[in-house]
Amino acid sequence: MARGVYQALYPVYLVQEDRERHEFAVDLGAEPPVAADGAAVDRRYARRLTLHRLHQAIFRPKVLRAYESRCALCRLRHAPLLDAAHILPDHHRRGEPVVPNGLAMCKIHHAAYDANIIGIRPDRVVEVREDILIEIDGPMLRHGLQAMHESAIFVPRSHRDRPDPTRLEERYAEFRAAA
Repeated sequence: MARGVYQALYPVYLVQEDRERHEFAVDLGAEPPVAADGAAVDRRYARRLTLHRLHQAIFRPKVLRAYESRCALCRLRHAPLLDAAHILPDHHRRGEPVVPNGLAMCKIHHAAYDANIIGIRPDRVVEVREDILIEIDGPMLRHGLQAMHESAIFVPRSHRDRPDPTRLEERYAEFRAAA
């Protein structure tokens, strides 16, 4: 460790106390595993209580079926890499789990959409945020995001399953405000 850098080790157990000397003995327990760089590796697990959207089990298959299991932006056809993205999120008053409020998106495009890196106009054309368009990085940025700018999204064949233009408009306004 560098000078002035400390590493907290826990849990520790107080195993003995000397009340007269105001001292106690600490048991650090078993030696933790050590990574190649010398850092301790804690391989324990914790349980967490989370909210689980019960409607997602129905929403995702319906959206993927409508989009023929392909990303609306890049047309990727690997279902394990696809999400059912909400146009208006769950917490929005009109964020219902219905196909016209959904878009099939690969994980990278879903994350970019949620982070307002990309937006979809009501005419179903993709916009990439200006700072992302001028950024220089690797092939994922160039081909996966920048190349999507001004492209039309793939939409379901059924008109009733296509993205709701009023929802797209509202979500696009949020994208523009964030940009």
